[in-house]
Amino acid sequence: MGLLYQVSGLVLSRGGRASHAQVKELQRDLRRLGYLRTGIDGDFGKITENAVKALQFDLLKNTGAGPDGAALVRIRDYNKGRVTAPTGVVDQQLVACIAEMLEDDRFAQVPAVPDPAAENRRVATKLSALRSTEVPIPFLLGIFGQESGMRHFVEPTADNDDNFVVVGLDRNSESQTPITSRGYGVGQYTLFHHPPTKAEVQDFVRDVSRNVVKAVRELREKLDHFVNGNTPGTRADDRQMEFGRRPLRICKYAPEDRRFLTDCRQCMADAGSTDIRAGVTRFYEGAQPFYEPTQYHPEREYKGVPIRANIGCDWPYAVRRYNGGGVNSYHYQTKVLLRVLHG
Repeated sequence: MGLLYQVSGLVLSRGGRASHAQVKELQRDLRRLGYLRTGIDGDFGKITENAVKALQFDLLKNTGAGPDGAALVRIRDYNKGRVTAPTGVVDQQLVACIAEMLEDDRFAQVPAVPDPAAENRRVATKLSALRSTEVPIPFLLGIFGQESGMRHFVEPTADNDDNFVVVGLDRNSESQTPITSRGYGVGQYTLFHHPPTKAEVQDFVRDVSRNVVKAVRELREKLDHFVNGNTPGTRADDRQMEFGRRPLRICKYAPEDRRFLTDCRQCMADAGSTDIRAGVTRFYEGAQPFYEPTQYHPEREYKGVPIRANIGCDWPYAVRRYNGGGVNSYHYQTKVLLRVLHG
C-alpha cells in the first residue's frame, strides 16, 4: 500500500495544493525518519520545507557516517538519481525515496508512543528520584530543562499530532540546510551519524533511564576532559581566564558533607548576581566577543545571573562545554545557571 501522498503528479510544497491530510502524513514520515523536529499539523510551512531540504541534502551527500561512527545504511543510496537538489519541494521522485526508507528494516526510525503524557509523568518521577556521586543533579536537571523541557516525548496539542521522542536538530553549517547532529530524549544525547542503529534506538533513544545514564556520563566527560585540558579543544576559555590551570574543583564541599554535589541552588544564591546584555557583556573579562542574539538564543538580556566565578566549582564550565563552544554555549550556560538558581 502506498503513502497517502504517493499520488501520480502530486507535488507538495509551500502554497501547494496537497490536502491537509497528505501534508500531515508527510510530516509524520519526516518525523519518523529524523528530519522534522516537531510540527505534525498539516501546514506545509518553513519548518517542513527545511526538513525536506535536509532530507534532499542527505540523499545527495550523506554517507551515514559521523565522527562517532557509521550508520548501517547510507542515505544517499536511496536516491538512485531521483533527487538532484535540495529544493524543499516534494515531487513523486522524492516520495519514492521516502517510501523505500520507511520500508527498509535497517533504517531505525524515531519511536512514538500512544500516551506520551503518561510516559512523561513517569519520566518526572524518575528524575525526582535521581541521585549521583558523579555529577551534581541540580545541574543535570538544569540541562534537561534547557534541552528538552524535562520531557522525553512530545505531547500532542490541538494543532500538533506529534507523539514521538523529543529530537533536537542542529544545523551548524553556513547554508543551514544539512542537519549536522541530533540530540535524543530528555538528555538530548547527541549522535552525529544518521540514522541511528536499532540498538541505539532501543538503548537511549527509547529508554529514559539509559538516556539519563548517557547524559550523566557526558556531563562528567565534559568536566574531566573539556574544561582544564592541555589543548585549546580540551579546555574552557572562561575557566582558564578566571582560574587558570589550577586543579579541577568538583565541589566546594567535601564528599562526606551532605551538601556535596547537592546544594547547588544555595551556591548560586551565594555567588551574587549580574546582568548580561547583548553588545555590552563580554564572554569573560578580556574576551573579544560579546554576547549577541543567535538563531538558537534570541535573547538580548538576562537579569540576575549567578556570577560564574563565585560559584565554587567547575560545573558551570562543564555545562557550557556540554553545548559545545562559541556564543551559543555562553547563552546556554547562562540559561542553565538561571534554571539551577530558580529550581
